[in-house]
Amino acid sequence: MFGLFKKKKRKSGLPELKDLDSVPLAEGDLVEALRYDLGKCKLLVIDSSYVYESVATGEKVSWLKMIDASTENQKVKKII
Repeated sequence: MFGLFKKKKRKSGLPELKDLDSVPLAEGDLVEALRYDLGKCKLLVIDSSYVYESVATGEKVSWLKMIDASTENQKVKKII
């Protein structure tokens, strides 16, 4: 009975990101961003959070702004 109110352990580290086609993304991957006119971007980890950095302009956008509401994947396509 006393085990009902235990705190759940959080996973340490960063969340697993996937592109629109459900392809897993990792740090250093090149992607084509479908939002904010970023174009080709590189996925980076800054201050233990994912950031997309535009190759052309250097603009940085948080991964939280790239979430697709219907699938919970990222609004990007991985460049293979």
